[in-house]
Amino acid sequence: MKHWADAVGLVGVAIMLGAYAAAQLRVLDAVKAPSLVLNLLGASLVMVSLTQAFNLPAFVMEAAWAAVAALGLLRILLFRAKAAS
Repeated sequence: MKHWADAVGLVGVAIMLGAYAAAQLRVLDAVKAPSLVLNLLGASLVMVSLTQAFNLPAFVMEAAWAAVAALGLLRILLFRAKAAS
């Protein structure tokens, strides 16, 4: 049943587009945790949907998107840890 995968993927796309729009409208800062978490979550949901209808270019795009968001979050965590010590 692929309908659940489509729904999950569409939710992921909506989250990513919402985060992008919020960053462009300056509601969210693109390099702060809330925006990065939304991008990581959205890309991850799209990748989950791709388990039912795999598409290599789409998977590579979402994996890169998720990796960039994860690296941004890691940078924030490392900066906080350094500041706390």
